[in-house]
Amino acid sequence: MSYQITSLCVNCHACMDVCPSNAICAGDGQFVITAKACTHCEGEFADAQCASICPVEGAILDQFGEAANPPGSLTGIPPQRMAELVAQGVL
Repeated sequence: MSYQITSLCVNCHACMDVCPSNAICAGDGQFVITAKACTHCEGEFADAQCASICPVEGAILDQFGEAANPPGSLTGIPPQRMAELVAQGVL
Protein backbone atom coordinates (compact mmCIF):
# COMPACT_ATOMS: atom_id res chain seq x y z
CA MET A 1 0.00 0.00 0.00
CA SER A 2 1.30 3.46 -0.84
CA TYR A 3 0.97 6.65 1.12
CA GLN A 4 -2.42 8.36 0.76
CA ILE A 5 -3.61 11.94 0.98
CA THR A 6 -6.83 12.47 2.94
CA SER A 7 -9.60 15.03 2.58
CA LEU A 8 -7.76 17.17 5.15
CA CYS A 9 -5.41 18.22 2.33
CA VAL A 10 -5.40 22.00 1.83
CA ASN A 11 -3.85 21.86 -1.65
CA CYS A 12 -0.71 23.76 -0.72
CA HIS A 13 1.38 21.97 -3.40
CA ALA A 14 4.29 21.36 -0.98
CA CYS A 15 4.17 17.56 -1.20
CA MET A 16 4.02 17.51 -4.98
CA ASP A 17 7.16 19.61 -5.24
CA VAL A 18 9.26 17.34 -3.00
CA CYS A 19 8.13 13.88 -4.14
CA PRO A 20 11.23 12.21 -5.65
CA SER A 21 9.17 9.69 -7.60
CA ASN A 22 6.67 12.23 -8.97
CA ALA A 23 3.86 10.13 -7.51
CA ILE A 24 1.75 13.10 -6.40
CA CYS A 25 -0.61 14.97 -8.70
CA ALA A 26 -3.64 17.21 -8.47
CA GLY A 27 -6.85 15.31 -8.01
CA ASP A 28 -10.50 16.22 -7.66
CA GLY A 29 -10.47 18.59 -4.69
CA GLN A 30 -7.18 17.41 -3.21
CA PHE A 31 -3.86 15.97 -4.24
CA VAL A 32 -3.54 12.22 -4.76
CA ILE A 33 -0.66 9.76 -4.64
CA THR A 34 -0.35 7.29 -7.48
CA ALA A 35 0.14 3.97 -5.70
CA LYS A 36 2.27 2.36 -8.43
CA ALA A 37 4.69 5.29 -8.46
CA CYS A 38 5.00 5.79 -4.69
CA THR A 39 8.24 4.37 -3.31
CA HIS A 40 7.75 5.61 0.29
CA CYS A 41 11.07 7.36 -0.42
CA GLU A 42 12.82 4.14 0.62
CA GLY A 43 16.49 4.12 -0.23
CA GLU A 44 16.45 7.85 -0.94
CA PHE A 45 15.39 9.52 2.32
CA ALA A 46 14.99 8.51 5.96
CA ASP A 47 11.43 9.89 5.97
CA ALA A 48 8.74 10.18 3.34
CA GLN A 49 9.22 13.61 1.86
CA CYS A 50 5.51 14.30 1.42
CA ALA A 51 4.87 13.76 5.13
CA SER A 52 7.98 15.64 6.19
CA ILE A 53 6.80 18.84 4.51
CA CYS A 54 3.02 18.57 4.94
CA PRO A 55 1.71 21.36 7.19
CA VAL A 56 -1.53 19.55 8.10
CA GLU A 57 -1.78 16.92 10.81
CA GLY A 58 -3.55 13.79 9.55
CA ALA A 59 -3.51 14.82 5.88
CA ILE A 60 -1.15 12.03 4.81
CA LEU A 61 -1.51 8.38 5.76
CA ASP A 62 1.46 6.02 5.65
CA GLN A 63 1.49 2.59 4.04
CA PHE A 64 -0.19 1.16 7.17
CA GLY A 65 -3.10 3.63 7.04
CA GLU A 66 -1.82 5.63 10.02
CA ALA A 67 -1.39 9.39 10.03
CA ALA A 68 2.18 10.26 9.10
CA ASN A 69 1.74 13.48 11.10
CA PRO A 70 -0.69 12.46 13.87
CA PRO A 71 -2.65 15.05 15.87
CA GLY A 72 -0.31 17.06 18.07
CA SER A 73 2.85 16.14 16.17
CA LEU A 74 3.17 19.46 14.36
CA THR A 75 1.62 21.83 16.87
CA GLY A 76 2.97 20.19 20.01
CA ILE A 77 -0.51 20.47 21.50
CA PRO A 78 -1.90 17.11 22.68
CA PRO A 79 -5.26 16.30 21.04
CA GLN A 80 -7.11 16.38 24.38
CA ARG A 81 -5.77 19.86 25.18
CA MET A 82 -6.65 21.06 21.67
CA ALA A 83 -10.23 19.86 22.17
CA GLU A 84 -10.40 21.70 25.49
CA LEU A 85 -9.17 24.94 23.89
CA VAL A 86 -11.65 24.66 21.05
CA ALA A 87 -14.50 23.97 23.53
CA GLN A 88 -13.48 27.06 25.51
CA GLY A 89 -13.53 29.16 22.33
CA VAL A 90 -9.83 29.95 22.63
CA LEU A 91 -9.09 28.44 19.22
